[in-house]
Amino acid sequence: MRIFSAFRDAFKIPDLRNKILFTFAMIGLFRVGCYIPSPGVSIKELGETVRGNTLFGFLNVFTGGGLSRLAIFGLGIMPYITAEIIMELLTAVMPKIKEWHEEGEIGRRKITRVARYMTLALATMESVGVLISMNADPRTKAIFNGTLTWGKGLLIVLTLVAGMALLMWIGELITDRGVGNGMSILIFAGIIATTPYEMRSLFMTMYSKNPVFAAILIVVALGIIVGVVFMEQGERRIPVQYAKQVRGRRMYAGASTYIPVKVNTSGVIPIIFAASVIYLPLILATFFPSIRGFAESFTSGSWLYFVVYTGLIIFFAYFYTAIIFDPFELADNLKKYGGFIPGIRPGMPTVNYIAKVVNRINLPGSLYLATIALIPMMFFVFFGAQEASVPIGGAAVIIIVGVALETVKQIESQMQMRHYEGFLSR
Repeated sequence: MRIFSAFRDAFKIPDLRNKILFTFAMIGLFRVGCYIPSPGVSIKELGETVRGNTLFGFLNVFTGGGLSRLAIFGLGIMPYITAEIIMELLTAVMPKIKEWHEEGEIGRRKITRVARYMTLALATMESVGVLISMNADPRTKAIFNGTLTWGKGLLIVLTLVAGMALLMWIGELITDRGVGNGMSILIFAGIIATTPYEMRSLFMTMYSKNPVFAAILIVVALGIIVGVVFMEQGERRIPVQYAKQVRGRRMYAGASTYIPVKVNTSGVIPIIFAASVIYLPLILATFFPSIRGFAESFTSGSWLYFVVYTGLIIFFAYFYTAIIFDPFELADNLKKYGGFIPGIRPGMPTVNYIAKVVNRINLPGSLYLATIALIPMMFFVFFGAQEASVPIGGAAVIIIVGVALETVKQIESQMQMRHYEGFLSR
């Protein structure tokens, strides 16, 4: 009952209530757009094609089922997320973008503007790629109610790209006027919308084979959720001490604090990157049939898929952490503000110590990501379930837990500013 009273207290605050209601309204608009198909598309035949394709099934989870209808929001928000990731990577290798990054609010606006244009380009390429892949399917005539002409294809591409632009705007509105990060909220809403159906289908499939398998599924699902919550909140705290400072005629006492280093520093990005690379041969095989045999060696259930996918996740976990976590900058900021790590000299010793801690904690974090990502494959191997229909593994569950925790913390902080007891304190 306490959690309901916490929600009641949140709705007592007018501006917070308006933010929550606005967020729900935007999510409702997003879900409506996921059910409006592009012109000239047969939803029934398209749904069967998507469910039978591992790559489309993976993408369909993040679009809230919109891809299975080629809806106006059929691309979801993933092109924008990909553009943001690319801009973060370019910040480390392009001096001009790094200069923008250091300019503060003005530089952030420049980076956002470039990311928007890149999003439209990625959305165009993805929509064209989806149509080409579907055009190679034997059921193409049934999907597109006849032959896929240039005019019909152009109309579908324009619809998908325009829907992507509208969805990007909705996400930014949620960030500015709602609760939480808008892009994360939209991905969260899409995954949550498809999870109950996929979970029910998987449960019925397992139960039809053996009731024991269904019981195992429930235990594994609960274990995954508990494990992800535990790992996502896990962190290594590096102690920091600030020396006494004299400003004018006043002396300020030193303070003790810490630098939190999360076990999963890179978040869900390594899984998305690894999945993009592992599915690349299958995408290329659509255009070059001669490499289809090589591409099929990377399909689920093969030892090559297991080894390569695991290796890619670990590699991208270290790579992305090195991009977003700069020990040199952190050590320089500590020195600038009079802070130091007890027992470690300022300068390069501090840099080396921080890098050592991050690299050590990255190993269990990357292995945790690989384990979560390979759970759908384990169900495929041991229980015969389709990998794309396993909603309790991979990036989906990490996004659900991460976004839910972050949104609750944001509401909690706003309630505490107004002297209300929040969710986490009850």
